[in-house]
Amino acid sequence: MAHWISRLGFDIERLRFSLRTALAACLALLVAWYAGLEHPQWAAMTVFAASQPARNMLLEKGFFRAVGTLVGTIVGVLIVFVSGGEPAILVLGLAPWVGLCAWLGNLLRGFTAYGTLLAGYSAAMVALLDTAHPQHVLALGADRLLTVLTGVVTALLVGLIFAPASAEDPVVGRARRLSAGLLRHMAERLSGGGGLEDQHAMLREMAWIDEALEPHGAGSLRSRRSARTIRAILAAQVSALVWLRSWRRIPVAAEVGAELGAAARLLDASAPATEVIAALERAAERAVPHVALRDIILRIVTALRDRLGVSDSEARMPRLEQTVILHRDWVGARQATIRATGLMLLLGAIWVATGWTSGPYLLLGTAVMSTLFSTWDDPAWIMRQVLVGQVFGALGALACRWLVWPHATSDLELVFMLMPFVLVGVLPLSHRRTMFGATDYCMVLLLLSQPAFPLKGTFTGSLSMAAAVVAAPLIALIAFRFIFPADAHRRMRTLMRMMIHDLQGMAGAADTGKHQQVWRARFYHRLLRLVRWSDKTGESRHSSVDGALAVYAMGAAALKLREIRDEAMTPPDVARAIDAALGRIRKIASHPERTLKWGTRRRSGLCGEFRPARQPGVLQAGGALTLPCIPCDAEAPRAAPRGDAALADRCGPAGKSPAGISGPYIRPPAAWRCGPRRRRAGRLQRHPSAPPCRRARLPRG
Repeated sequence: MAHWISRLGFDIERLRFSLRTALAACLALLVAWYAGLEHPQWAAMTVFAASQPARNMLLEKGFFRAVGTLVGTIVGVLIVFVSGGEPAILVLGLAPWVGLCAWLGNLLRGFTAYGTLLAGYSAAMVALLDTAHPQHVLALGADRLLTVLTGVVTALLVGLIFAPASAEDPVVGRARRLSAGLLRHMAERLSGGGGLEDQHAMLREMAWIDEALEPHGAGSLRSRRSARTIRAILAAQVSALVWLRSWRRIPVAAEVGAELGAAARLLDASAPATEVIAALERAAERAVPHVALRDIILRIVTALRDRLGVSDSEARMPRLEQTVILHRDWVGARQATIRATGLMLLLGAIWVATGWTSGPYLLLGTAVMSTLFSTWDDPAWIMRQVLVGQVFGALGALACRWLVWPHATSDLELVFMLMPFVLVGVLPLSHRRTMFGATDYCMVLLLLSQPAFPLKGTFTGSLSMAAAVVAAPLIALIAFRFIFPADAHRRMRTLMRMMIHDLQGMAGAADTGKHQQVWRARFYHRLLRLVRWSDKTGESRHSSVDGALAVYAMGAAALKLREIRDEAMTPPDVARAIDAALGRIRKIASHPERTLKWGTRRRSGLCGEFRPARQPGVLQAGGALTLPCIPCDAEAPRAAPRGDAALADRCGPAGKSPAGISGPYIRPPAAWRCGPRRRRAGRLQRHPSAPPCRRARLPRG
């Protein structure tokens, strides 16, 4: 039976969850009516909004929904009091508030962002649903708050009784296996083996785990701490991969590799935490001659110690704190607030000018659509699903009101007659093709169906109200399509531009040394986000990662040059050359090819007359500015490893590296340029001392 249902396109687990949610919504509707609340259907809407398949997610989402509703209700009441019910003033008060919540919601993460967005349209619901009687706003606000609390409590009780303690969570196990795989890969690299393809696979796995940490950290402070410790491990792992990919000369250290391999085997065998950390500490002790490698191992040790619960008193090695800073989409947040505020002002002006009685419903729907769905990967796509669901919800509400409810003789009969229409949503909620729009069917059905006897209104009024509600996702679809269009490709390109902007800031700021840990930590998380966006869009992952590492190498070069520039013994001519190099980096977004060409010409000027003790640092920084190829894994001329196509394509069959250069070989950030100049901007520049290097074709995007 289950196999037959699954073949029809239904998800068995989601079918159980949808049935449980629909029954809980009917129960909340009945409880709210029995409590004498004016809009009992709002309690059922809250159940659909707050229900989650696992208890930990249910608790956190219910909490933030209650807090967001409370804040939104208070703001909505204040706006009505200040405006005195005047529509123009009401719109001028609501639009900035909705825009502010959209801005914060796009900067925050998880259910915190959800509660913030909810506060925006909760204020709109309180302020707009009874504009004809502003003196009743306190009663309406109290009714809104009580119905939401009724729905949250009902969803919590039903979920705590019937939902599993937690959904199957593969995050912890996958993070452990990833740690073992990375240590094993480092051991192979330190023994002269390994390849770039393994690193790409590990980066994709890290990106998946990072995205899955939001639901993993929901429900309790302990879960949040667990998510933070896993993120610290991911940051340490990314720093290790960046080191492996950025350095041409990986030291041959068999003893260190042996200890890392032992630690990997212990992780695979789920050995006690103390044994894993002891093996890593032995590896760090043997890596003392290799400072960068030792720092990488110590970062992993620190992150694992925090994760596995080993007390600080057991530490035998100095700790290196691993800063964790998450990427925030400031550009997307700004665009979301402009879009939401502009739509509210435009539609509010139309409502004020025309006096359309259903205008408040249009404004309310627009407030919900333009904020709640602005955080999705592709809002325009989800708006199409929402539009279909809301059309069917409006038709269901009209059928219930004008075909079924006229036969009722009391409020209680109205409530029971509405329940079958709610239960109809169970099947589309559990089908893979209709699940995204089915929730909106239930929401619009309940929004337009107030069980109050005797029945009032006309069919024309009901039709006008339904049209206003359905028009909201259509308007939001047009806005998401043409006003700051947002989709996975554009979000990925925005992330790339933000990384370039950070690079320019590193070159221009005088106090970069104070912020280098912040910059590196933010880069690590943005690299994971970039890899995840690449997976979602289907674009070349290798080119995106290579471009990100190019930015990192240039940022590291800027830090190194700034450090040398600030030394008291730096000769004036070298200081001027460094200032010119940093100035060129600041212009890399507008003139990337000039920056690389100039860097090739001036590299000898940076190193020629500088004191020998600092030449390796300058060489490393200069190499990051001038050599746009990924690392060639060879210390002497030899064939590229078989199967490593990316290496052979960029470095030629001999796999040679330019002599005397100890810096990374990177693809220029110009490969990320979009528009008509992208192919010209993406030409590869070759250092005069480098062997012939095959010109890689510039990837799309």
